[in-house]
Amino acid sequence: MTPLAAVVSGPRVRLFACLLRLGCQQAKPLQLHTGASLAAKNHYEVLVLGGGSGGITMAARMKRKVGAENVAIVEPSERHFYQPIWTLVGAGAKPLASSGRPTASVIPSGVEWIKARVVDLNPDKNCIHTDNDKEISYKYLIIALGIQLDYEKTGKRSKANIIFNTSLGAIFGVKKYADALQEIIRERNLTVNYKQNLVEVRADKQEAVFENLDKPGETQVISYDMLHVTPPMSPPDVLKTSPVADAAGWVDVDKDTLQHKRYPNVFGIGDCTNLPTSKTAAAVAAQSGILDRTISLIMKNQTPVKKYDGYTSCPLVTGYNRVILAEFDYNAQPLETFPFDQSKERLSMYLMKADMMPFLYWNVMLRGYWGGPAFLRKLFHLGRS
Repeated sequence: MTPLAAVVSGPRVRLFACLLRLGCQQAKPLQLHTGASLAAKNHYEVLVLGGGSGGITMAARMKRKVGAENVAIVEPSERHFYQPIWTLVGAGAKPLASSGRPTASVIPSGVEWIKARVVDLNPDKNCIHTDNDKEISYKYLIIALGIQLDYEKTGKRSKANIIFNTSLGAIFGVKKYADALQEIIRERNLTVNYKQNLVEVRADKQEAVFENLDKPGETQVISYDMLHVTPPMSPPDVLKTSPVADAAGWVDVDKDTLQHKRYPNVFGIGDCTNLPTSKTAAAVAAQSGILDRTISLIMKNQTPVKKYDGYTSCPLVTGYNRVILAEFDYNAQPLETFPFDQSKERLSMYLMKADMMPFLYWNVMLRGYWGGPAFLRKLFHLGRS
């Protein structure tokens, strides 16, 4: 018989205990930091670059591992945003104010907040430099700098003609969900144009200029009443030419362990890495659990064994009360949590996107207690992952 102590211990039980403490009401933000410390050190056992989803989550996990006084976060922004909710903000379904909180309120208690911008990385000397002329050294470095938007590179429903132009060759990268979206496109009489890259916006004329990627140099001008733009994206400039970057500028990590390929005490998480999966908060959550285990073993001079499978999730909002919850892995194969067909539009998935996921993010993930739904998937699928 399994000892009771073995049954009631472990990270999953701690997660549920955390949820029980929170109860049914959303916990208030932790008002634990009022600003960067005036007595910041210049060396930390774990230094985290970036105060977004990955950075805050990993700082919370590392605090429990090495102690808060040995962890620091380098982040210049005063506010932290839950970006996945912006799709609903743009549609008027959620207020913009609900998406952000003061950065000070989400930094784990006792962890040093270095309110500065990283301007240089020197992994050969185990140090970084900030825009306030500080040099900070580390034993272990976690890079979670996110992604930058390169805006400078682009220059009533029944009566509306909705056109969706994408530079990609398909509506979605996973066939199961692409087929479901194609059916919705047909039902709603939407126009979709593939291999169309936005190259210029003429705001004064309300015109958008697209280049045909199959015929370089050929452009099309489309007039609009409302334009929703996804700008070009790239790694942060500080990473592009740094020693930790690959040829394209992304942090060059092992796709299984998230450990850097050349610097064994450097790790990456989230949008700034070259992991071949969709860049989402759900992916960061799953990566955080793997990276936590990786660093634990590295600290013990052991070889990481737990592998990240590329899990990511894209809640596809198809209406004001319907969502297709796409979940998939490195191979673009569905990796669904629930024991029903998630390619169907569902109210339950909308409620999860609009209400449950934000609660989980602010109150569980950022506190380092959520490593993705893999254990729920096994539970719902009777042990099969």
